[in-house]
Amino acid sequence: MMNDVVLKVEGITKTFPGVKALDDVSFDIRSGEVHALVGENGAGKSTLMKVLAGLHTPDGGEINYQGASTHVAGPLDARRKGILLIHQELSLSPELSVAENIYLGAWPTNRFGVLKKRELRRNATRALEALGCGFGPDARVGTLSVAMQQMVEIARAEAFKANVVIFDEPTASLTDTEKDQLFHTIRGLKARGVGIVYISHKMNEIFDITDRITVLRDGQVQGTVETANTDLNQVTRMMIGRTLDTYFIRAKAEFGAEVLRVEELSRSGLFRNVGFSVREGEVLGLYGLVGAGRSEVVETVFGVRKADSGKIYWKGGEIALPRPRQSIDMGMALVPESRKEQGLVLMMGGRENTSLPHLGLFSSVSLMNRPKELAVFEKYRSVLSIKTTGPDQAVSQLSGGNQQKFVLAKWLCADPKLIILDEPTRGIDVGSKSAIHELIADLAEQGLAVIVISSEMPEVLGVSHRVLAMSEGAIVAEFEGDAMTEENLIDAVSHHRGNVAA
Repeated sequence: MMNDVVLKVEGITKTFPGVKALDDVSFDIRSGEVHALVGENGAGKSTLMKVLAGLHTPDGGEINYQGASTHVAGPLDARRKGILLIHQELSLSPELSVAENIYLGAWPTNRFGVLKKRELRRNATRALEALGCGFGPDARVGTLSVAMQQMVEIARAEAFKANVVIFDEPTASLTDTEKDQLFHTIRGLKARGVGIVYISHKMNEIFDITDRITVLRDGQVQGTVETANTDLNQVTRMMIGRTLDTYFIRAKAEFGAEVLRVEELSRSGLFRNVGFSVREGEVLGLYGLVGAGRSEVVETVFGVRKADSGKIYWKGGEIALPRPRQSIDMGMALVPESRKEQGLVLMMGGRENTSLPHLGLFSSVSLMNRPKELAVFEKYRSVLSIKTTGPDQAVSQLSGGNQQKFVLAKWLCADPKLIILDEPTRGIDVGSKSAIHELIADLAEQGLAVIVISSEMPEVLGVSHRVLAMSEGAIVAEFEGDAMTEENLIDAVSHHRGNVAA
C-alpha cells in the first residue's frame, strides 16, 4: 500500500510581494507513510502545505490527487476531498463543543437548516472512539488541554475519512507523554493507509516517526531521501548548505563578578524557596519538566510576577523586588517563552519592535529620532542575519527564526548586563538554532550573564556552564562539569516529582 501515491504536486510556484516562496516544487505523499518536510524557517514548508490545504492558490503547477488532476478551492473543499491540515496553532473555536468543532462548516442539518444534534453527536462519538479519546463530544473545547484539543483536530481526519493528514509542528506545546500518545495515533493512521506529512524542527522526532524526508531550501526541493538510509549530517547539509561541525557551542569559562543572586524566592502555588546566582560571562541553565516553575521564577525576578517573599541582589547589593521597567533600566533583559504573545507586536515592523521597550534611547523632547532608530535596526539585521524586506515589514510575515531574532535585537540594543532566554530556539530551524547557540556563547564571552531555560535537554547541557534542575516549583539539584549529563538531569527531575520538601 505504501507504494501508492495518494497526492502529488508538480512544478508548484507561489510568489508573495518581494519573495518567491515556492519555485518549481514537486512532492508526493504515499498511502500508509509518514513523510517529513523539513527546511529552515522561510524555506517554503508552510506555504506548500497551505497550497495543499486550499489556503493558498498556486501561481503555477499541478496538484494530482488520487490519480487525477484537481483544484483545491479552499480549506472546506480540501477537507471534503480528504486532505486535512492540522496547524501548529490549533484552528478550533473554544466556546463550541467537541462535536461542533469536529464538523465545523459541515454540520448536519435538515431541509429547513435546523441542526441535527443527535446525528452530530453520534458521528462525533464514533470518530472519538476510533481514536481512543478520553473525552466526549459534549465537552467544551476551551476546557481541554492542548493535547486533547489536538486530538479534536485529528478526529476531523477520522470523521471526514481523510486520505492525507498534514501535521505542522505538532509537538511544540506537548509534554513527552503527550508526544508519545500523538505518535501512537499517527502510527494508527498510518496503519489504516493514511498518508501523513510531518513538519518539525525536532530532528530526533523526524528520525523516530518518518519513512521519507524531503528537504526544502529557499523555496526549492533539495532532494528526498529514505529516513532509514540517511543521517542528521546529510539532512542538515541539504537544509543549510553546510554541516554543523559543532552543533552546541559553549562559551569559555571565564567568569567575573556576581551579577544576580536570588535567595528564598517564593510565590504561592508556583515555586518556593528558590535560590541561585549567575556571574559575568556565565551561562546558567534551568531545566525541568513542563510545570516545574522555571518560567515563573524568571518572570518573578524580572518583575512580571509578584513574589510573596524572598530577596534579590543585583551586583552585590540587595534591591527591592523590581517591576519590569526597573529591571530594564538596571540592565536586565527577558526573552519570553512565547515570542508571538509576549515578545512582539506582530503587526509592527522590525524597526518599531526593536525600539519599543527603549523609546527613551530613540527620542528627544517626545520626538522619535528616526535615523537613529533605523541605524539600530540595520545594525542588528546585519549582526543577527535577519531576513526581512525592510524595516517596516510586519514581523507577522516573517519566519519563526527571524521573529525570534527581532526579540533578541530588541534587548541587545539596550546593552544589557543579564539576559534571560526562555526557550530561545523553540519552533525554529536547525540553522537558526545554531546561530542562536553561537550568539549565546558570544554574549557570555563579552561578559554578559546569561540564563537559558530549555525543554531540550541536549541544548541546555550543550550551552550552559552550570545547570539547575527544577521539579514542582523547587530547585532539586545543581550540576556542572562532568556531572552535567542527561542521566543525572533525568534522575534529578524524575525522582523528586511528588517528593519535593515543602
